[in-house]
Amino acid sequence: MRPLIALVLCLVAVPAAAQVRPYGPGPYATTGDLHRYEMDRLLARADASQALAQSLALDARLTILELQARRRSTPAGLADAAGPPAPDLAEGLRQAATVRREAIVAGVGQIDAWLDRAPQ
Repeated sequence: MRPLIALVLCLVAVPAAAQVRPYGPGPYATTGDLHRYEMDRLLARADASQALAQSLALDARLTILELQARRRSTPAGLADAAGPPAPDLAEGLRQAATVRREAIVAGVGQIDAWLDRAPQ
């Protein structure tokens, strides 16, 4: 009876062992399996890096657009006035706003050049 049980256990255990797929690093993995595993890992990592790069590029583009929109906005002195200012006061405010805007644009020229550089 015991030899029969041992024979049945051997017949059941062999197909079960054959069902295991040797994938990834392990004692039964072939060189091809190891290469496939590594390629899958590298492809997944490249896809994640590409998605991150696209996300960061979109964030950078949105930041640039926001900064450009802020530069072009109406000066606070003109927008908050209760009524139309006197012509000489309005001209002075416009000139002051122009000077401030030009100073800001000149100060961020290096940042714009850095953001507009070619990708590496």
